[in-house]
Amino acid sequence: MNISDISYKINYRVDGKKFACNSDKTEHFKLNVLQENQVIKLYLETNMPVSFDKFEMRVPYKYKSDSRIFVNGYQSWTDSMEYEPTGKMSEFTRLMEFLVKYTPMKRIGLPKSGDTLFWNYPRKRGVFYGWSYGYVRHGNNVEIFGSLDERCGYTVVTFDANNNEVIISKELEGVIYDGKSKMLELATICGEYDWAFDEYFQKMGIKACETKRRCGYTSWYNYYNRINEEIINRDLDSIANQDSKFDCFQIDDGYQESIGDWLTTDKNKFPNGMKVVADSIHSKGLLAGLWLAPFAAVKKSKLFTEHPDWFIKDKKGRPYNTGANWGGFYSLDIYNEGARNYLKHVFDVVLNEWGYDLVKLDFLYGACVLPMHNKTRGEIMCDAMDLIRECCGDKLILGCGAPMMPAFGKVDYCRIGADVELSWKNIKNKTREDVSTPHTICNTIFRRHLDGRAWRNDPDVFMLRDNNMYMPFEQRKLVAKINSTFGSLLFISDDVSRYNEEQKAALKETFAQKDIKIISAEFVQKDIMKAVFEEDGKPVELKFNVRNGEIIR
Repeated sequence: MNISDISYKINYRVDGKKFACNSDKTEHFKLNVLQENQVIKLYLETNMPVSFDKFEMRVPYKYKSDSRIFVNGYQSWTDSMEYEPTGKMSEFTRLMEFLVKYTPMKRIGLPKSGDTLFWNYPRKRGVFYGWSYGYVRHGNNVEIFGSLDERCGYTVVTFDANNNEVIISKELEGVIYDGKSKMLELATICGEYDWAFDEYFQKMGIKACETKRRCGYTSWYNYYNRINEEIINRDLDSIANQDSKFDCFQIDDGYQESIGDWLTTDKNKFPNGMKVVADSIHSKGLLAGLWLAPFAAVKKSKLFTEHPDWFIKDKKGRPYNTGANWGGFYSLDIYNEGARNYLKHVFDVVLNEWGYDLVKLDFLYGACVLPMHNKTRGEIMCDAMDLIRECCGDKLILGCGAPMMPAFGKVDYCRIGADVELSWKNIKNKTREDVSTPHTICNTIFRRHLDGRAWRNDPDVFMLRDNNMYMPFEQRKLVAKINSTFGSLLFISDDVSRYNEEQKAALKETFAQKDIKIISAEFVQKDIMKAVFEEDGKPVELKFNVRNGEIIR
């Protein structure tokens, strides 16, 4: 990318008046562009208040018939995959887009986990967009277009194969600029797949992740929030008697009285409290993990009823619904001093008094659903992840429902795909962040470059049990194989005391530490995925239909 090739498309406002330009200099502002060592830096200078409705930098790019284009979804759960230049983004149907934008679904918060309400989904072939970074691949070589800093606003990378362009946009809603501001820091890196991503993270200043691969248990995908002390102790005892090596035992949603009241334990479910449970987990030689959605609270919670002023508000000063789960929830304003002190207290109790070693932190996107305090969504999310790391110190963090780049280097593990289903259904009319086995499989494969660089990848759980499952055992083993090949946090949600010998052997095989070298992983035809890799020096090939889980021999 050369500075001389750059063009602009900018819509902006001054004193409420709308303007448009295709230049880096107007009567109201100018852009200073610097290029050095594959990095372009863009700075804004203005002597009057300016806000932007559209901010695009366009560069010519020649796509080829064998190009493969990867676009990164907005957050952990958003579908992320490679496309052919003649392909089309079609995971978000017109029907679902209408429902979440123009019906009561919008009011209950269904679309707020993604970018639906503040970015347009393309509806034509040859146009693909993603957040923070993306690449064009030819064989095993990639050209990465990646932001180095989202604190100055989220970066959207759009690959337009119809017009042979790459469009770099900034999401700048709700911010007024006056004076000098950094607008963009973008790297363009060409090279072999792994080398290019090593170089990209080096330019971001993020060191290789030292956190190790771990295997464990989480309660969610068998019992969901219907857990109690008896179930937890039973599954804990059964795990301790297995030959397979477990490192961690994590308790998920259902222990607390209400979403938001994390320190108020449901005494009917856990009469002895959560410290006793952590002590029991430690007695088995395992790390103790606990789930929280730290920014979230429901209206009936003590936190919300006593401190409604701590929460994000809309332009009219009313609490703003930030998601549809639990009948609708609200999120803390991380810049409110009371909210920040509350979060610090919660983590102090959970990590230091109760003694948990790992926290799974979910629905993190809620912190930045609205731009506020003259800050972009990107800056807010970066500040939110800084706060989380500060609160947790050197304890282990598993991020989830998190916009990707603000969490780079801030968490030890991170979910990189949607929640897996108990079946391998392909239901089209869903949001891009909804539960989906096909989506999480694709994300596990195509976001593999984040593993060991941004954090250790959590591909979500695999299940080998027979009860409460709706996919054949061969498909369950396929999910386990994909997770162990492309991921580094391998969790089950099974009562392993009910395993037969075949299930025990499959668990041991999945958990076994192996030397994996990925050769290639791509769609070889519509819906057909082929992954080629070496496992302890031996060649392995997986070929299967992503949509229905059919294994192709």
